[in-house]
Amino acid sequence: MSESSFYSIAKEAEPRLVKFLRDIVAIPSLSGDEERVISRIEREMEALDFDEVRVDAMGNLIGTIGSGPVSIAYDGHIDVVDIASPDLWETDPFDPVVKDGCIFGRGTADMKAGAASSVYAAALLKKSGLLPEELTLHVTATVQEEDCDGLCWQYIVNEDKLRPDVVVITEPTSLAIYRGQRGRMEIEISTAGLSSHGSAPARGVNAIYLMADIIEDIERHNLRLKPHEPLGKGSVTISAIRSTSPSLCAVADSCTIHLDRRLTIDETEASAVAELEALPSVRKAAARVKVLEYAEPSYTGLVYPTKKYYPSWQTELDEPAIVAALSGYRKAFAHEPHLGFWVFSTNGVATSGIHGIPTVGFGPGHEKWAHAPNERVDIEHLTRAAAFYMSFAVEYAAPA
Repeated sequence: MSESSFYSIAKEAEPRLVKFLRDIVAIPSLSGDEERVISRIEREMEALDFDEVRVDAMGNLIGTIGSGPVSIAYDGHIDVVDIASPDLWETDPFDPVVKDGCIFGRGTADMKAGAASSVYAAALLKKSGLLPEELTLHVTATVQEEDCDGLCWQYIVNEDKLRPDVVVITEPTSLAIYRGQRGRMEIEISTAGLSSHGSAPARGVNAIYLMADIIEDIERHNLRLKPHEPLGKGSVTISAIRSTSPSLCAVADSCTIHLDRRLTIDETEASAVAELEALPSVRKAAARVKVLEYAEPSYTGLVYPTKKYYPSWQTELDEPAIVAALSGYRKAFAHEPHLGFWVFSTNGVATSGIHGIPTVGFGPGHEKWAHAPNERVDIEHLTRAAAFYMSFAVEYAAPA
């Protein structure tokens, strides 16, 4: 096998890959409304001669090729965020256009491009006769990630009983090999006051005033958080505040703030909550600290509740998954890869952070276009990602 063979195979399929991506980007698929795009990808897998194609009870699509003892899963979530203001877009976000070597549209970078490239990579391995006999290759198109990262893989492992030897997350990495990310939590802190008429506030206890000192403590707490290599520093910020009162002419009887807590290595749900509960202002106000839950139905109607705690994770450099990724990259492209970590959160919080499955990141597109207006992906990235996915599979399945 020459160093350029995988790339040549992927390049020949590029026009079909581009058309497929444009087709699925043209289908709006917010979290909880992915059924039509799942159906389109299902048809493509069947046309590409996948050995098995099925949709689970949550609505995740799982396509399989091969039946060997070594199993790899390529994961791509196919739900997208909304477009915000249409005035910020230069093109219709759901009428993908090709210009300047890129495909423009909502979900191109985050992350239908990764899903499309992995679908084609698996099919091309089978068609070319290069699929190792030792390998079972799964390609997943997963749901609800934008609302609850990792929920789909909690379900796949726990309920579908699919536990691959390694998972490749195809979120955008600018074609670098990523090996981890900070985790995150969604937390609320609530204070309870006593309402009274607004003309006589001294008769009551204003819950907003109780929260004021907590807000200042949260800001100071963020500055005190310590960095831990290799993921850097955790963080905490207040993203929303709300209160209740009998009327706008009354003292607030409750106040709640919503916290976005980012977790570095060695920070956990328990440690993050304990730090907040120990803040002097929280103790003085007898405030309640609560980790939120997610319990929204998927498009199939299934509800699979989970805490909004998404652990940090990293894969060590000497893990077979990273060794295979480095080797596969070199053989596909004949030069050295870049290594890195995601800034944002991915389904790796479940595959690696919860379930301990070795996980690698590699995807087409750039992180900066995720959730941004005028989202785009380079067509060349599609092709190179497909080439890498083929090469990685061969390297990982190779006998030691």
